Formats: sequence, C-alpha cells, structure tokens
Amino acid sequence: MKFLGIHGGIAIRLARAALCLALFAVFAELPAQQATPPQKADSILILKKDHIMELLAGGKVIRTYKVALGQGGLAPKQREGDARTPEGHYTIDSRTAESHYHKALHVSYPNAEDRKRAEKLGVAPGGAIMIHGLPNGKGYIGAAHRLYDWTLGCIAVTDDEIDEIWNLVPVGTPVEIRP
Repeated sequence: MKFLGIHGGIAIRLARAALCLALFAVFAELPAQQATPPQKADSILILKKDHIMELLAGGKVIRTYKVALGQGGLAPKQREGDARTPEGHYTIDSRTAESHYHKALHVSYPNAEDRKRAEKLGVAPGGAIMIHGLPNGKGYIGAAHRLYDWTLGCIAVTDDEIDEIWNLVPVGTPVEIRP
C-alpha cells in the first residue's frame, strides 16, 4: 500500500512521530505541576518481632520498611556487646553521612531506664544504636540483607531506604522500639 508514494509502514511511523510531536507541543504549554514534597515523619515505631519500621506523621503511617536487627536475638538489649536491639522510648539525636553504613541516624540509647537496669546488673549499657544502611561498598546486597539479623543491635535498611528515611526524619524525632 502506498500513501503519497511512501510505503504503509513508513507512513504509519511518520504519523506516530507527528502525533508525538503534537502531544509534546500541547503538554509543553501546560504549567508544570509542583510535586508535593514528602511529609516529614514526626515519630518512628519499630516492631522487633515483625521486623518492621514505620514512619508516622500525625499518627498515620507514611512509610513502612522491613528491617534487620541485632544478631543477639529478639530479647531487649541488656548490656554492651550483647548484639541485641533495645526496647523503649528514644529520639533521633544526631545524623551522620560519614558512617561505616552508608548513612546513619543515631538513636538516643541508653535512656535513664536502660542505665538503671545496667547499673543493677553491674554492666555497661552500651550505646551506638543506629538506624542505618548497608556497610559501605555492600549496597549491592540490597533487600537480601534482611534474610537474617546481622547488626550489633542496630536497625538496618537498604541504602535506598536510608536515603529516603534521611530526607523524612529530622533530628529530634521520637522513636519507640517495641518487642
């Protein structure tokens, strides 16, 4: 079939190209819609048994992440070096992009209750509990890191997830870690 001396396949491709150009011209004239900035989290809830971390804003879940926890089991942290994730109420008290784990948000563990418990046991409570990404240079592991609990008591997510969390969680955000 010929259309103006051009084979049918070529004519169809030219018509499609013309349509694409016309649509582009129409949409180029429309005002750009502003993307709504993501809502900042005003609290974090970590459910250890379920290996879930939720970011909340106004009491509503805005993001959910599967996490890896401390390799010392699901019992609450008792002392330094037990590789367990603590339980209780804390805050995000600092952030560092210069971490061994891509990026990290520091959790204010130990709180007063944790210190009292450790003192009663005659042990140091430990510290350096973070919400962090994967070890530097190991980002390719991705979601597979969640196949087992591997941290020394921290809460781990993928590098892409910590990048998102980094943008949504300001210093001062309350953190609740439940069994």
